[in-house]
Amino acid sequence: MSDHLRLHGFNNLTSSLSFNIYDICYAKTEEQRRAYIDYIDELYNAERLTQILRDVTNIIGAHVLNVSRQDYEPHGASVTILIAEHELDDPDPEDTEPGPGPLPETVVAHLDKSHVTVHSYPESHPDNGISTFRLDIDVSTCGMISPLKALNYLIHSFDSDIVTMDYRVRGFTRDVDGRKLFIDHDITSIQDYLAEDTKKAYQMVDVNVYQEHIFHTKMLLKDFNLDHYLFDSNHRDLTFEEAHDIESRLRKEMLEIFYSRNLD
Repeated sequence: MSDHLRLHGFNNLTSSLSFNIYDICYAKTEEQRRAYIDYIDELYNAERLTQILRDVTNIIGAHVLNVSRQDYEPHGASVTILIAEHELDDPDPEDTEPGPGPLPETVVAHLDKSHVTVHSYPESHPDNGISTFRLDIDVSTCGMISPLKALNYLIHSFDSDIVTMDYRVRGFTRDVDGRKLFIDHDITSIQDYLAEDTKKAYQMVDVNVYQEHIFHTKMLLKDFNLDHYLFDSNHRDLTFEEAHDIESRLRKEMLEIFYSRNLD
């Protein structure tokens, strides 16, 4: 919120960030597919996801009220944290814009009001050897705290091939003269709040509805190294034809997810 903007009473605006990441891999055998899902379940179990959400609440400046978490059988996990407003100690107290937020190694603070949730969705298909992992994180806040501060931490916390993000501001608040305010900070795109290394690493597409304060950004990783996508194997184990076929299938899977449609 700009430093010249003065509100009457409480800031009633609600800001919501929906953040979805996809990790794609090729697991040739049934045994490898089971091992991949087990690996993902262990890597992103409820305990680790809880810590990530605690870091998110710290970043956006709030206080944890309650934590509920659950590992599921056979796969997946969910965590919900209720939060309440509590501002971070800011080195520049005059700067009240959401800002790009810190990276994982620089997290130092904490959160209180609204909620933060995460759900994991591991999945594989026996016909083409493709396995995917989707993680959905929702950060909903009201008052002075902004979920946009957590963007860069979240992107750097996961091995993300595809990222989709939705940000919206709902409701209204009033300034001291009684004039309604339907958004309390300048934003033209979610990309405004991304770190430069993220912008360089991903191909990005925006769909924004400015008059409704709805912002949507999709990101697809530019760099493609086949070994990065082979689970428990590498390209030296494959013939040229096999490697080409697997790469084509992986790229098709990623593009279908990115564009949200089948490309057959």
